Amino acid sequence: MDLTFITSLLIAYLIIHILFNYIKSSKNKPFPPGPNPWPILGNLPHLGTKPHHSLASMAKKYGPLMHLRLGYVHVVVAASASAAAQFLKSHDSNFSSRPPNSGAKHIAYNYQDLVFAPYGPRWRLLRKICSVHLFSNKALDDFQKVRQEEAGLLTRALASAGQAPVNLGQLLGVCTTNSLGRMMLGRRVFGDGTGGGDPKADEFKSMVVELMVLAGVFNLGDFIPVLDRLDLQGVASKMKKLHARFDAFLNTILEEHKINGQRVQEGHVDFLSTLISLKDNVDGEGGTLTDTEIKALLLDLFTAGTDTSSSTVEWAIAELIRNPKLLAQAQKELDDVVGLGRLVSEGDLARLPFLQAIIKETFRLHPSTPLSLPRMAAESCEINGYFIPKGSTLLVNVWAIARDPEMWADPLEFRPERFLPGGEKPSVDIKGNDFEVIPFGAGRRICAGMSMGLRVVQFLTATLIHAFDWDLPDGQTREKLDMEEAYGLTLQRASPLLVHPRPRLSPHVYETAQT
Repeated sequence: MDLTFITSLLIAYLIIHILFNYIKSSKNKPFPPGPNPWPILGNLPHLGTKPHHSLASMAKKYGPLMHLRLGYVHVVVAASASAAAQFLKSHDSNFSSRPPNSGAKHIAYNYQDLVFAPYGPRWRLLRKICSVHLFSNKALDDFQKVRQEEAGLLTRALASAGQAPVNLGQLLGVCTTNSLGRMMLGRRVFGDGTGGGDPKADEFKSMVVELMVLAGVFNLGDFIPVLDRLDLQGVASKMKKLHARFDAFLNTILEEHKINGQRVQEGHVDFLSTLISLKDNVDGEGGTLTDTEIKALLLDLFTAGTDTSSSTVEWAIAELIRNPKLLAQAQKELDDVVGLGRLVSEGDLARLPFLQAIIKETFRLHPSTPLSLPRMAAESCEINGYFIPKGSTLLVNVWAIARDPEMWADPLEFRPERFLPGGEKPSVDIKGNDFEVIPFGAGRRICAGMSMGLRVVQFLTATLIHAFDWDLPDGQTREKLDMEEAYGLTLQRASPLLVHPRPRLSPHVYETAQT
């Protein structure tokens, strides 16, 4: 059959399909305002290479609640705190599931993980397992010494860096991955924990970054299903190849664990052993866990639980290098509370209000997930007088909300004092209760690992601020430090933060760091 004829049929099918859906839904107008869509592609060309930026610009013209057509899919975008609250609080139950997407299908074991699982009994069971056995306050307290030891190794590695600049993000990635590995598997993932030239650490980091980049792509096949098999962007094939690499990594972990048996860290059984023990009867509810579901959970935890934390700490240190007065103020607070004769402990964090303000401000300007993971309307509804059709995809522009000049004074400035008594937002909570800044999301699908992520980011940032002064490589100045973003599912730096750490504590602190 002639290729031109096939192409013409395909285009005709798409046009008829889109017009049919448009006519069917037009009876329920008005939709929220938004830019006029292109034929077939809809508003996909308007998203650009950094969709959180593009959508923020559109919101200035069309308002904080927008309607777009991506292919033939209705998409609503919330770009203000009040609009986000409507979806994630008032209508949360209606927007608690995920729309179909290539990442969940090709990477996350066909929706068998926690992050992309459909809302329902199975999702609640997986979340309960993680919440009780890994993310509860008791579980986090049980493994506090593990995180302290890995932070000590990171500190020692930085103190012995010598004259060559270090890639701070890479070392932070090793630290967070090994901390989580010891909690989940009872062992480090990368050798001795220093990460110095470990090719496995570099490969794992590249895999995680690639996953976040691919998962953040607006894939044509997700919005124009007839194009799914054609994979014109090559996204699906890349996802399948990446999945194969992760699956091999996770298979090795699972098989080694079955052979070696459970491991004990600080008197507590590792999380993977707990998962394996629950395979035949999950928490007495009669369900079962398959090896595939266990691998899917491990994939979620190793990706969402490592790179998000390490990149946030990297952003925090970069901001403090650019603002030496703030760095000095934070160091003074730490010196007053901790002194110069030991490293910070997690028990010190509650007495460090300025440090906590720095973390809040970092999450505000550099949220680890700039666009929320998509949600889907289970039923049609009305929000702010606008019709939202059943099956619509919801995106919350977390990045734009936290830079809204209606809510924040000097929103582009790094000003931790805004969260202190006397500041503009002294009581703002970042755990999903106040919608001005929601780095972990909100509502039923709020990040399951929020408590651990917040604790890890606070602790590692405090450790790096307290233990070191920071210089940039020759030829770089703090005023011109590159703060460009690289868009993906998570907000990475476009270029790694290369630094010279200069120890500032008593020498014995670095010599006695945990091994």
